[in-house]
Amino acid sequence: MDQTEAFGITPVQYSAIIAISNHPGIDQTALCNVIAFDRSTIGGVVGRLEKKKLIKRLNGARDRRTKALYITPAGRRLLGRFEPAVQATQRLILAPLKPAERVAFMGMLKHLVHLNNEHSRAPFRPKAARQ
Repeated sequence: MDQTEAFGITPVQYSAIIAISNHPGIDQTALCNVIAFDRSTIGGVVGRLEKKKLIKRLNGARDRRTKALYITPAGRRLLGRFEPAVQATQRLILAPLKPAERVAFMGMLKHLVHLNNEHSRAPFRPKAARQ
């Protein structure tokens, strides 16, 4: 919270802008799935990001009722400025562990996430499995 507040966005907004940057043209429903956020409030998140000119919404190519989301140049600049803060936060969180423990912890964390994938609100599905 401390890190995102300094940039004028919330952690959820940060997650959304990262997902939009990584998935240009994503719609709000898919964005909900990618960041594991509920559909009832994602509109507000997207609206605030658009108001700050960090993303833009365009009519969907196949369905004009949907809106495709894209990061703006201002959004890209924000992410570039944000990256050092993200790295610093990760170092701070892991600082109490010895270097070898950090590697082991991250490995176990990845393994735990993989084992619990199907219980997630947004389970990871490889592209081949989604088609």
